[in-house]
Amino acid sequence: MKRVPLEELVEINPRERLTKGKEYPFVDMEAVQPGRRYVYPNRRRTYKGGGARFRAGDVLFARITPCLENGKIAQFGGPDGQVAFGSTEFFVFRARPHVADPGFVYYLAMTDFVRKPAEKSMFGASGRQRADLQIVRTARAPAPPLPVQRRIASILGAYDDLIENNLRRIRILEEMARNLYREWFVHFRFPGHEKVPLVDSPIGKIPKGWEATTLGDLAECVRRSIHPEQLDPATPYVGLEHLPRRSLALTEWSTVSTVNSVKLLFSENDILFGKIRPYFHKVVLAPMHGACSSDTLVIRPKRPEDLALVLMCVSSDEFVAYATQTSQGTKMPRANWNVLVRYPVPVPPKRVQDEFTRYIAAMMKQIKCLVARSRNLRRTRDLLLPRLIAGQAEPC
Repeated sequence: MKRVPLEELVEINPRERLTKGKEYPFVDMEAVQPGRRYVYPNRRRTYKGGGARFRAGDVLFARITPCLENGKIAQFGGPDGQVAFGSTEFFVFRARPHVADPGFVYYLAMTDFVRKPAEKSMFGASGRQRADLQIVRTARAPAPPLPVQRRIASILGAYDDLIENNLRRIRILEEMARNLYREWFVHFRFPGHEKVPLVDSPIGKIPKGWEATTLGDLAECVRRSIHPEQLDPATPYVGLEHLPRRSLALTEWSTVSTVNSVKLLFSENDILFGKIRPYFHKVVLAPMHGACSSDTLVIRPKRPEDLALVLMCVSSDEFVAYATQTSQGTKMPRANWNVLVRYPVPVPPKRVQDEFTRYIAAMMKQIKCLVARSRNLRRTRDLLLPRLIAGQAEPC
């Protein structure tokens, strides 16, 4: 298959016109999730000049370590015609009209044809190295005819559509779980609440018959340090970059073979809470045993029957706000477990808590199954992707 310099297929860092002083959708590096095709604006900011500028369909390619190494590559999924800007650490790839298909460009950017030259061209201080733009421009990339590009993008896109559908279902289940917790444990509108009066307690008014406790009464922070060399290299590793924002589902992780400093061990059904900048709301339920960043709080209920309550408590907006308000540090604020243990938690009678646990456990089981399906789909897509792009497999 014919190969051409990447810049013949795409316009790199197009000079999209934005008006200084005007608000636009903004995409930062944290919004890009490895393995997810589309990224959407996660906030709005006033444009002051500089930064990556792009429009719907453009591909955002992380140029800085470790974001590039972690595969932070996405296609901007805003509505047709929408313009936006984002982190200065993005290269922007825009498919040239009548030459390249935007979907094909996204999948091409994920392959070694683009990533390897970018990684090898890294320069700058350790830990903040950046890919060299000129090397990326001249990277030799496959250039099949436009109809073939579209077929390739369609085949691979079908996998991503299924993955996205699973993620939408996960988000619905998570919202249902959050609403249930908010109704029962914040507004106290649990089944039969009409017959239960509110009474004073050390943590404020709670339903009669409920117990006034704190998070420290129900859970502990487990810190079992270990060096990666002491573990099987294939052991799952969860870094802060793998923890999604405001989602209970852990869908991405790597292995301890990729890290070399002391980490923390965690077990299946432990709760992983990203303690740096807690306002990022990074809280997940671990679906397996593994190791995680030392900047993670590994929270474990003291009793298995309290898992659902503790999980929904520490992942609630109210708790994350408390963790943010009580965090320590200015540039890199960190949540403090010794403070978080004082967070008030009302505990209902066993009958009510058992019913709540049944609902949450069923939802988390569905989420776990959807995550497993998505990972299988992603593995299949990733096996096909380089073969289709390189012309080693014929797109049907």
